[in-house]
Amino acid sequence: MATVLIDYESGNLHSAEKAFQRMALEVGAGEVVVTSDPAVVAGADRIVLPGDGAFPACRQALFDHRGIFEAMEDAVLTRGVPFMGICIGMQMLATRGLEYDETPGFDWIGGEVVQIVPGADEAGHARKVPHMGWNDLVIDNPHPVLDGLATGDHAYFVHSFHFRVADPAQRLAYCAYGEEITAIVGRDNIVGTQFHPEKSQANGLRMIANFLGWKP
Repeated sequence: MATVLIDYESGNLHSAEKAFQRMALEVGAGEVVVTSDPAVVAGADRIVLPGDGAFPACRQALFDHRGIFEAMEDAVLTRGVPFMGICIGMQMLATRGLEYDETPGFDWIGGEVVQIVPGADEAGHARKVPHMGWNDLVIDNPHPVLDGLATGDHAYFVHSFHFRVADPAQRLAYCAYGEEITAIVGRDNIVGTQFHPEKSQANGLRMIANFLGWKP
């Protein structure tokens, strides 16, 4: 069994690789491979798509690596391989992104990625963007990947845009930052996190372990 982390030169994969390797060893989930080879992606038992930076640049970088998206799409949508998107990897699941330019997403989960409107905090001071640091999760909809997690558990975020999901049933959790910020999305064999589970200590490691043992 192999869990594949897709490397399309969008962010540092080291911490994600180490976190997934650690939890794969703990739960007996087989090997974790970092790759940009479409053939390896096509044969994966689980796929993880990370991403750091701007939506358009990440999407362009992914599609510049010829064959990766097609292999990933066939694995996830045709074969039902469990998929996790992290940060921009989650945002690209949307119908479109509105960062800098309107950019098409995968349209695997309907909705759009828009700029955070943070408003003011309780003291009347403007909240900063990017939304950076720890924030509490509010669970909207139960899901096997969230087993052992509860409203009030915290995760580590770094982002300026967020995913407005079209179908409320596909928003699994959110956090409050002036407005409701989508934290986790999911449907069928697909999940995504706006936060970085590999940087979210025990809560993030639990979610990674749940994903590695998930059988949609």
